[in-house]
Amino acid sequence: MFVGTFFICLFIFIMQFLWLYVDELVGKGIPMDALMKFFYFTALTLVPKSLPLAVLLAALITFGNFGERMELTAMKAAGIPLLRIMKPLILFCVGLGMVSFYFQNVTIPYANLELQRLLISMKQKSPELEIPEGAFYDGIDNYNLYVKRKDSNTGM
Repeated sequence: MFVGTFFICLFIFIMQFLWLYVDELVGKGIPMDALMKFFYFTALTLVPKSLPLAVLLAALITFGNFGERMELTAMKAAGIPLLRIMKPLILFCVGLGMVSFYFQNVTIPYANLELQRLLISMKQKSPELEIPEGAFYDGIDNYNLYVKRKDSNTGM
């Protein structure tokens, strides 16, 4: 349950982050490997935001299902205290907190540095011109170009 909610939260945060930089990515002919690096480092930097939401959502779903099926009531009727019922969740959160602390001290600074480098290089890349074949193109100031045909291998 936790893994599914974690990746859903991470996907939502990545899409939100992408909308901030979509105008700098579109139309520049950025290669697929650079885009994959961008998404990878973005995902690494957004893990601290999506982790608590995933834990909360997974716990709410799990205990909601317990309540819906009357399992929580049955456990309470059997004399099991609520803290004992929640003990696995508490231990999981403590372990996740330790892993998250290490992750934020080691991985996040490197991912932020690489993401900022990648964003700067993407911002500085000039837009790619798409000149159609067999038509006049006037997208460049003071020039009117006619391209009879383009060689797909050389780009000339």
